[in-house]
Amino acid sequence: MNNENIVWHQQNIKKANRSKLLNQKPCILWFTGLSGSGKSTLANALEAELFKRGRKTYLLDGDNVRHGLNKDLGFSELDRVENIRRIGEVSKLFVDAGLIVLTAFISPFKSDRQIARSLVKYDEFIEIFVDTPLDICENRDPKGLYKKAREGAIKNFTGIDSPYETPINPEIIINNSENSIEKNCDIILDYLIKHGYIQGNNDYTI
Repeated sequence: MNNENIVWHQQNIKKANRSKLLNQKPCILWFTGLSGSGKSTLANALEAELFKRGRKTYLLDGDNVRHGLNKDLGFSELDRVENIRRIGEVSKLFVDAGLIVLTAFISPFKSDRQIARSLVKYDEFIEIFVDTPLDICENRDPKGLYKKAREGAIKNFTGIDSPYETPINPEIIINNSENSIEKNCDIILDYLIKHGYIQGNNDYTI
């Protein structure tokens, strides 16, 4: 595709202006882990807590996005790469809008997560590895996907016939098979407070 006639249009309102207005430091909270690891449940609980604290957020969930933005994509390796590429670009827009965006995607390949990270500033991407062993995820199997994968009804399923590449140096590691959701939310909130993304006090309550 020839992009020589496409010119970036400069906007008067910058990310710094939006961040100051919203009184928070925008970032991507990138939840990664196996299917059934608890990514979506944890991200949903964390967003609810951030909302109680008056933070401006948006949650992008893997299944939900495939109902709209990415409904044209399948589950081949190429389509999965494109799925994460699009999510990275959308997340970048949310960060530019000054929001704290939470993304819950298996995102099994290190290279794809690195591409998503490279789209924003180094401190605007927080990789959260939801470290739940395969056997526990498979025993949970909330959507019955592991059973279908074992039976051969689903191909290229992460953990069964497609690899999951464990993050090397994630900002946060969550042990979701032992800790409660509340404890795991507190771990992430403590990180956000310590590094200045949000304030430490509950300055707003609904």
